[in-house]
Amino acid sequence: MKTLKKSIVYAVLAVLVVTQLYPLFWLLTYSLKTNEEILGGSFFALPQTPRWSNYQEAFESGSYLQYLSNSVFVTGITMLCVILLSSMTAYAITRFRWRYGGLIMLVFLVGMMIPMQATLLPLMVIFKNVNILNTHLSLILPYVAFQTPIAVFILSGFMRSIPHEIEESAYMDGANIYRIFRSIILPISVPPVMTVCILTFINIWNEYIMAATFISSERLKTLPFGIYTFVSQYSVNYGNIGAYLVMGALPVIIIYFLLSERITKGMVAGAVKG
Repeated sequence: MKTLKKSIVYAVLAVLVVTQLYPLFWLLTYSLKTNEEILGGSFFALPQTPRWSNYQEAFESGSYLQYLSNSVFVTGITMLCVILLSSMTAYAITRFRWRYGGLIMLVFLVGMMIPMQATLLPLMVIFKNVNILNTHLSLILPYVAFQTPIAVFILSGFMRSIPHEIEESAYMDGANIYRIFRSIILPISVPPVMTVCILTFINIWNEYIMAATFISSERLKTLPFGIYTFVSQYSVNYGNIGAYLVMGALPVIIIYFLLSERITKGMVAGAVKG
């Protein structure tokens, strides 16, 4: 009976692995085919001769490095701002004994429920009035605003589990609040901070709606928006499109597989300590 249960579990896991990995494998084989192979009915077949030149052509004609650098800049600045703001906010909410801590936390929880699409029109009007429309700042500001609530939620759950005796001991040794936060709380909070970094990276890197709404200049487009532009321009060259899609997904795939364990560890760190 025990063996049968194990076999069922392994079978379910195998099905999940196949369903998750097969689309990536299919896209990779798609990117190595010619138009004739793609349109010739061999939709699921392997390429007869891998056409690696698809990647070279997509790289050279698709402004890949420009779009990639824009995404790295926007995502990097957003991550720094989110970590800085959310860690200080979570520290103030969970470690200070003040009257409105619960109310402030409730505000951030409400912020998690606001859909991004509902803010597009008012944000466009505001950004146009303050002359930051069609700049990277028009992306960074809403990205920070939408990622900070979930970051505060994750970090506050962990910081709540840190014993107060650690801070009291440091305070008796002459450390002020800023020194305690910088030298004690932040180093202890590395697991949830890494989780916030990874989640923020994935969410911002793949974001398309705001980038397409607030950015119109070719030199400022991020990678998801650049992929859409490339697909529109090369709609008849399917191999190049597949290659560009693979290159666009590659950074997220690499980051996720390298650091996926840290997401789980960071999410449960507070619960385990508590």
